[in-house]
Amino acid sequence: MPEKIIRVGHSPDPDDAFMFYGLSSGKVKLEGIRIEHMLEDIQTLNERAMRAELEVTAISAHAFPHVADKYWIMATGASMGEGYGPVIVSRKYRTLAELKGKAVATPGKLTTATLLFRIYTEGIANVDVPFDQIMDRVTSGEFDAGLLIHEGQITYAREGFNKVLDFGELWERETDGLPLPLGLDVVRKDLGEEMARTLSAGLKESIHYGYTHQEEAIPYALRWGRGIDAKLGERFVKMYVSDLTVDMGEKGKRALDELFRLGAGKGLLPPVPEVVLY
Repeated sequence: MPEKIIRVGHSPDPDDAFMFYGLSSGKVKLEGIRIEHMLEDIQTLNERAMRAELEVTAISAHAFPHVADKYWIMATGASMGEGYGPVIVSRKYRTLAELKGKAVATPGKLTTATLLFRIYTEGIANVDVPFDQIMDRVTSGEFDAGLLIHEGQITYAREGFNKVLDFGELWERETDGLPLPLGLDVVRKDLGEEMARTLSAGLKESIHYGYTHQEEAIPYALRWGRGIDAKLGERFVKMYVSDLTVDMGEKGKRALDELFRLGAGKGLLPPVPEVVLY
């Protein structure tokens, strides 16, 4: 019987690379299934999910309400900030009040960072640009501030930026300690529930393999560490590949429900039925 090919989309980032190391290295195998890895930036993956192109894909939590008719959320593979998250930074300014009437570079229409920006700020314009151009375009003066995701969240201070707001800190205060759901892995509904659970279990095994073989998985993950050394790279990986990544559980589910409730309440998201995890 021929192998079933499952295309898995994920970002070329250290945390995603770490999660998928077990599968991509062949150390974790799924009987009768061949995984094809598709590495693309998260905004592109969000757009592909809107068209249901890939069987399994990473997406922004923001994107899920728009694809809930096509995909289920996997209990494993989520990126959640625990007191940290996307950060608004500026060369000149230090408060949101100072940014009123000014322009902030944000990392993509469907990213969770941009959703948080729109939920929690008023009177500040945003313009979506590729996430890896934000620091340079703030430095050049094109934008007054930028909203950073990925490695920029832990490197901005050494590059001379001021922190205006960390959405992870704000979210933790506003939600009485819930984690901040940023990224999810989803599985296409037409595969059926049995295959969905098999793939979710395979990803969980891959994450477990990475954690129990860090001497292999961390150097592999750091191939995608843009401008960060091994120490910072390991810190970044462990920020976003946590126990909640292995299984978001009830706490992660409540956090997602809260994000979707806030977004829908502001008219930024379509209503989502209760979150079900696979």
